[in-house]
Amino acid sequence: MTGVPASAAGGSSSARWTGPRGTSGAAQEPAERTGPGSAADRGAAERGVTDRGTTDRGTTDRGAAERGPAERGSTEGGAAGRGGKIAAAAVNQASVWNVANLLTMLRLLLVPAFVALMLGNGGYDPAWRSFAWAAFAIAMITDLFDGHLARTYNLVTDFGKIADPIADKAIMGAALICLSALGDLPWWVTAVILGRELGITVLRFVVIRYGVIPASRGGKLKTLTQGIAVGMYVLALTGPLATLRFWVMAAAVVLTVATGLDYVKQAIVLRRRGIAERRAALKETEA
Repeated sequence: MTGVPASAAGGSSSARWTGPRGTSGAAQEPAERTGPGSAADRGAAERGVTDRGTTDRGTTDRGAAERGPAERGSTEGGAAGRGGKIAAAAVNQASVWNVANLLTMLRLLLVPAFVALMLGNGGYDPAWRSFAWAAFAIAMITDLFDGHLARTYNLVTDFGKIADPIADKAIMGAALICLSALGDLPWWVTAVILGRELGITVLRFVVIRYGVIPASRGGKLKTLTQGIAVGMYVLALTGPLATLRFWVMAAAVVLTVATGLDYVKQAIVLRRRGIAERRAALKETEA
C-alpha cells in the first residue's frame, strides 16, 4: 500500500471528482440556452403574448375611439331629432293663432253681437237694423278671406277646419231665425236653408271615410246668394228694393235645394266607389 504513489492516487481522485462536474456543467449549459423549457424561450413566449395583448388592446382602443364619435353623433342626432319634434309641435300649436283663425274667431264673436243688434229696440228700428247689417256684412266678408288666407299661406289647422263651418252656420242660422221670429221671413224658408246646411254637414262626416266631397261652384254661388238675400232682409228696405230682395231670396232657396241634391248624389257615388275599392283590395289580399 505504501508503494502506490501519492500523486497517482491524488490524480485518480481528482479525475473522479472533476470529470463528472465538468461533464455535467458542459451538458447543462447548452440545455439552458436551447432547450424547449428554457427560461429564455419562456420569456420570449411571454413577451409574445404580452405584445399580442398590447396589439389587441390597441385595436380595441382604436375601435372604441372610432365608435365614440359615431355614438356621440347618434346620441346628438337623436337629441336633435327629439328637439326638432318638440319645436315642430310648438310651432303647430302656435300656428292656431294665425290670421285665418283669428278671422274665424271674430266671426264667432259677431254672432251674439249680431243677435243683440238685430233685436235691439224691438227689432224694427232702422238704425239698429243697420248696425246689425254691418255686423252681418263683416262676418260674411271674413268668411271669404279666412279660407283663402289659410289655403294660400298654408295656415290650415284642425281648429280652423272645425271652427270655420261652425261660424258660417252660426251667423247664417242666427240671421234666419231672427228674421223669421220678427215675421220678416217665412219659417219654411229658414227650415229649408238650415236643414240643407246641417244635413250636408252631417253627410260630409258620414262619407269622409271614403273621401272628401269637394266644394262646387254651385255651392259657392249659393253661399253668395244667401248672404246677399239675408243681408237685404236684415235692412229695413221698402219699395222696389223690398220686392228685389224677395226674388233674390227665392234664387237662394232654389240654389240651396239644387246644390243639396247634388251633394247627396256625390256622396252616394263616393260611397259606392269606396266600397268597391275596398272589396277589390280585400280580394287581392286573399288571393
